[in-house]
Amino acid sequence: MTAPGAAPPPVTDSPVPESDRARLLSGTHHDPHGVLGAHPVPGGIAFRALRPYAKAVAVVAEDLRAELRDDGDGFFSAVLPLRAVPDGYRLHITYEETELEIYDAYSFLPSLGDFDLHLIGEGRHEQLWTALGARPMVHQGATGTRFAVWAPNARGVRIVGSFNFWDGTGFPMRSLGGTGIWELFVPSVGEGELYKFEITRPDGSTTLRADPLARRTETPPANSSVVHESHHEWHDAEWLARRAEMAAHEAPFSVYEVHLASWRPGLTYRQLAEQLPAYVADLGFTHVELMPVAEHPFGGSWGYQVTGFYAPTARLGTPDDFKFLVDALHRAGIGVLMDWVPAHFPRDDWALAEFDGRPLYEHEDPARSAHPDWGTLEFDYGRKEVRNFLVANASYWCEEFHIDGLRVDAVASMLYLDYSREDGQWTPNEHGGRENLDAVAFLQEMNATVYRRSPGVVTIAEESTAWDGVTRATHHQGPGGFGGLGFGLKWNMGWMHDSLDYVSKEPVHRKYHHNEMTFSMVYAYSENYVLPISHDEVVHGKRSLVSKMPGDWWQQRANQRAYLGFMWAHPGKQLLFMGQEFAQGAEWSEAHGPDWWLLDPAYGAEPDHRGMRDLVRELNTVYRREGALWQRDTDPEGFAWVDGDAAEDNVFAFLRYPAEGGTPLLAVSHFSPVVRHAYRLGMPDGFGAWQEVLNTDEARFGGGDVTSPDPLKPDPVPSHGRPASLRLTLPPLATVWLRPV
Repeated sequence: MTAPGAAPPPVTDSPVPESDRARLLSGTHHDPHGVLGAHPVPGGIAFRALRPYAKAVAVVAEDLRAELRDDGDGFFSAVLPLRAVPDGYRLHITYEETELEIYDAYSFLPSLGDFDLHLIGEGRHEQLWTALGARPMVHQGATGTRFAVWAPNARGVRIVGSFNFWDGTGFPMRSLGGTGIWELFVPSVGEGELYKFEITRPDGSTTLRADPLARRTETPPANSSVVHESHHEWHDAEWLARRAEMAAHEAPFSVYEVHLASWRPGLTYRQLAEQLPAYVADLGFTHVELMPVAEHPFGGSWGYQVTGFYAPTARLGTPDDFKFLVDALHRAGIGVLMDWVPAHFPRDDWALAEFDGRPLYEHEDPARSAHPDWGTLEFDYGRKEVRNFLVANASYWCEEFHIDGLRVDAVASMLYLDYSREDGQWTPNEHGGRENLDAVAFLQEMNATVYRRSPGVVTIAEESTAWDGVTRATHHQGPGGFGGLGFGLKWNMGWMHDSLDYVSKEPVHRKYHHNEMTFSMVYAYSENYVLPISHDEVVHGKRSLVSKMPGDWWQQRANQRAYLGFMWAHPGKQLLFMGQEFAQGAEWSEAHGPDWWLLDPAYGAEPDHRGMRDLVRELNTVYRREGALWQRDTDPEGFAWVDGDAAEDNVFAFLRYPAEGGTPLLAVSHFSPVVRHAYRLGMPDGFGAWQEVLNTDEARFGGGDVTSPDPLKPDPVPSHGRPASLRLTLPPLATVWLRPV
């Protein structure tokens, strides 16, 4: 520092040129670092700063303090007779009521390396979240936050936030060449600061935008991004090491679907971590599936209209709080699936829509970008940067939050150019077809990337059409000429629609709809399937699962028990939405969640609801124990009808076979409200007796207790094409599972 009483160094003028001055003030300068900061000039080093509202600015270094001249409009400048730029110089800024001393943001080299920029330019940055967004870091010895955003159409970008009173005049970002990336390292800014990007659009107007890669957001309806750095220490290493040992389609896989905000309303992520893992583990589910947790502005969308693709919703806590919940589930032995929504995004003017003044994340053709069903915008999957944004996002959730699987929403709407569109509203692809080739390529890349980067993770498609090869490997071409999409599993929407239609009929009419329960076996091995009874089937007038059933209250519950027994025995994995496990009568609403009071012992009908939940627990217990129910879910040799044609009796009987060396399981579902005595079913050779291992009519589940507790021996009477047969007592509206003694 200059000694007290010593003369300050001589200073000459070096004001910002008028053309640069105007562009900086209007927010349209692409290279503020070329003007502001410290630069060698004839006679020394020119220092220039843009600090609106400052009364004075001085340059401070180890042995230097020099006041800059006030050039008006917040500009300060001077040429100091120095041979080189002082290392780590700082700006001492005096305001009306305070003073601060900080590093000069415009003295730093770019904090993004050439390799990052190359990968971004190629659309191949698989950890994009480490390059873009707000990242606290130490850069050239200074602690601060690096801000970076992709806005190729912008005339200029500035940072605004809580650290500059939402005035970005003094915080213009620089354009990093032809990549479309704008970057600025801001010293002394750290965790918890709110920020947005102020973008000057091609027409000269400005817009304030949340960060597309923000890792934390304000709690809606507020929508600023939040600078975030994780401090969570994971304790699930054993889980992660074990999860890749068995492919999902060859493992026990039963899923409890949860809307976190309404499972028990009012609970935070950390409070959920105290209750949800224990509840799910007690019921025996192998996984939970969380409806979308990525930030979304409207709670009524249930998370399916996302604005913060890289941020867990702040409604329930911080990103580290969400990690705490995932960690707790893993330590309880429960896998975590997450609904992921790359099909569309809402039009909010602070989010992705026309982000930099022109279509960017959405397709430039309005007919291609407007989603016909939801009033949202579809992503432009043909643009490499957009594809990179989404592919990296899939990896982000798996790598940063240890998510075990992504259930990809609305895949059909992505795959077809004519989805929900009439003739004349869509344009065929280059081959004259209706397939969205860009979306196909994106899904293939996403799946291949996730499976390569995160061993043991499974991707699951919610795909409602007969698209060929949804769960086929991407390098295996199918008869349609496309490679597989590369998903691990696919929701079986056909099974769901057909089976629910069947059980909703009065038993006397079910014989006319018998094929609706058997048709699924025609295509059961065309994909690796999940059988979903999801939130979509118990909301908006569709009624809860038990309320879909005909008959009185006893028959409704019996029908649901029989149906769940059929579902758990059918080839494919199982998914059940919260509240259905205890036969909630009301359909779901995100406003209040499940009716937990039904399980209050003080409630008279509590045993009815507890019995259903006890059945779900028993289904999962026996399911996990009996390899026949899951080991060969995708192998036709693992299934055989005993009687699939008993329409008059409303009976479905089939065998499930395990991997080599195991014993089979017989499943018999009876959807009539009568007892059938001595019901004969053909049995395979080699088994001396069969024992009930599950009966949905047991009294403990709320049934009539028509059971066969003793082993049943086959008779040497041929039946159903087999040399021996069993005579069973079939309970009314019930499913029975038997295995060899």
